[in-house]
Amino acid sequence: MSTNTTSSTPPSTPPPAGTPAPSSSGSVPEPQAESSTGSRPARLIHNEATTEIPVHLLFRDDPAPAPVPLRPAVVARRQGPGERPGERPPARRRVGARPRPVPSVDPELTERPARVLPGAAGVAAGLSGVAGCVATSWWAGLVPPLTAQALGLPVHAGVGLGPAQWAAYAAAGALGMFGFGGLARGRTGRAWVLGLFGRYRGTVRRTGLMWVNPLLLRRRVDVRLRHWRSEPMPAADGNGVALRAVTLVVWRVRDTAKATLGVEDHETYLRECVEAALARVPVEPLGTVRSAADVAGDTLTRLVAADAAPVGLEVFSVRPVRVEYAPEVAAAMHRRRIAALDAAQRASVLTSVVDSVEDTVTRLTMRGLVELDDYERKVLVKDLTVAFCAGRGDTGT
Repeated sequence: MSTNTTSSTPPSTPPPAGTPAPSSSGSVPEPQAESSTGSRPARLIHNEATTEIPVHLLFRDDPAPAPVPLRPAVVARRQGPGERPGERPPARRRVGARPRPVPSVDPELTERPARVLPGAAGVAAGLSGVAGCVATSWWAGLVPPLTAQALGLPVHAGVGLGPAQWAAYAAAGALGMFGFGGLARGRTGRAWVLGLFGRYRGTVRRTGLMWVNPLLLRRRVDVRLRHWRSEPMPAADGNGVALRAVTLVVWRVRDTAKATLGVEDHETYLRECVEAALARVPVEPLGTVRSAADVAGDTLTRLVAADAAPVGLEVFSVRPVRVEYAPEVAAAMHRRRIAALDAAQRASVLTSVVDSVEDTVTRLTMRGLVELDDYERKVLVKDLTVAFCAGRGDTGT
């Protein structure tokens, strides 16, 4: 049985360069043998202009393709810590707010007691200097006879003022000046901060008469418990409305060295700390919410105490004593507050009238004084409401 061949005429395409043209019979020319030295295989098809395709090549009995197992198209994700079975997830670390830097001063600048002498030592040194000057004058013969007799000194002609006498005068005078010039009086609640050539030499908290080296520079510091009433400072409430707050600060100097030498002016520093705390803490006008005022005072005290501690100041209390609205919003907030009070009063009056009407109608009905249907009940309630509201209005005026 012969099988017909199917002829096809593909579109005419020019043969590639270097390819010989097909013969007129349409057969494919035989491939040329490669040289014995080359390893390149012989080409089987020299031209794509094929005119006859055997049918058995189109309907070959090829074996069925074997199924290839495919994996899921989703790419597996690498399991992290805590996702594997039987493993607990790691605890998350809470990331808190970054702490605010705390001001610091020289760590070596700490209060320490200074070396002083009792006042009697200074008085004795001063009297010794005066006595030395008198003795030198008698030695030089400068003391009048009457004065010498009054002092009980023997009459001496004197040798005059020479180098020895001048040296004696200088020594006696220096002793007297050091003795009397170093006398100081310590008072309760006051302290002396001593310094020599810019270096801290100690603090004197003693009371009474004492002798301090006159070459030391003295700075008096008040260490008593003090209170300071500030001027109106800018503040804000919880809604951001501008306020003016006056605060009362109770404080004292704890470390005189840090308060005097660690900052230029510790009172100005404390004032700036209070103003900075008011800018961060919302305050409420006095008379509105009592608990809010207490919370604001406690927060202000904690913040100001933390800021003032590095410079030797101890803050006990920061309380707002007067809070009022800023001038630019005072009129608007005053009208708003009056409207709120009016609304609250109207609500209170209305509640009282409704309760009175309800009580009156209930008593009349339960005691059997009247028998009312729905229409009569509505009319009675209306008349009682008008009467009670009119009475409330007359009483209020």
